[in-house]
Amino acid sequence: MNSIVIITILVVMFALIFDVINGFHDTANAIATAVSTKAIKVPHAIILAASMNFIGALSFTGVAKTITRDIVDPFSLPNGSVVILAALIASIIWNLTTWYFGIPSSSSHAIIGSIAGAAIAAAGFTSLNYEGFLSIIKGLVLSPIIAFVFGYIIYSIFKLIFKNNNLAKSNNRFRKYQIFTAALQSFSHGTNDAQKTMGIITMALIANGQLTSNDIPFWVQFACAAAMGIGTSIGGWRIIKTVGGKIMKIRPVNGVAADLTSALIIFGATYIHIPVSTTHVISSSIMGVGWCIP
Repeated sequence: MNSIVIITILVVMFALIFDVINGFHDTANAIATAVSTKAIKVPHAIILAASMNFIGALSFTGVAKTITRDIVDPFSLPNGSVVILAALIASIIWNLTTWYFGIPSSSSHAIIGSIAGAAIAAAGFTSLNYEGFLSIIKGLVLSPIIAFVFGYIIYSIFKLIFKNNNLAKSNNRFRKYQIFTAALQSFSHGTNDAQKTMGIITMALIANGQLTSNDIPFWVQFACAAAMGIGTSIGGWRIIKTVGGKIMKIRPVNGVAADLTSALIIFGATYIHIPVSTTHVISSSIMGVGWCIP
């Protein structure tokens, strides 16, 4: 077995490990509001999130193609698979560290930054595809701001519509709605986050001469979807406590507004093939809703 095959196997293995960690690291973000308001129990929420993440990951590939071509050119990057392997190891270490301390950090920022840093170390600053890379950075920076604004607007609309409703009855009704919005948010998470790993594996296959285009092989798509689903099923109680209770005290109506906001932003980003941080979008949606609460 030659060195190229060995490195390719290692890249695929570490990419799937990253995807599993991403699953249990970011699961909490998608279900934290529903769990914190007692709309759904943790085991049921995790099963729901795992299933919807898996389905979402199988549904799209546009973001994966963006990752493949817009950070660096995998066709010309020297020692491309080694660069990608180094980036994956760095991202895994970061994700595990932030998960251990219960910090809702961004797996997207971690992997994109790691790839850029490893590419610069291998071939200098000229190795980056600046047009595509800056486009990705804009998406990562602007999406939380948009999520904050939309969270404020959507909750303002909710307050206007339901201002005369009985609070207890509204809470009970919105707890039921939260099951749907948690599922929607988990699906949107799968449509964006799992694709980043698909793009990384495809980059390595191109760099090793095993692919001639950035079309995502189905086996890569399925493997990443499965890894994300498995990771999601493990759950992340540490981060659930942070997102679901330490940003603001969440009631069911707040949770529905935040979930709808973040799902809309993530779906929008997936539709235009831009990778975003689901962690930052969800956290910003919650803060936008909280800003609107008197």
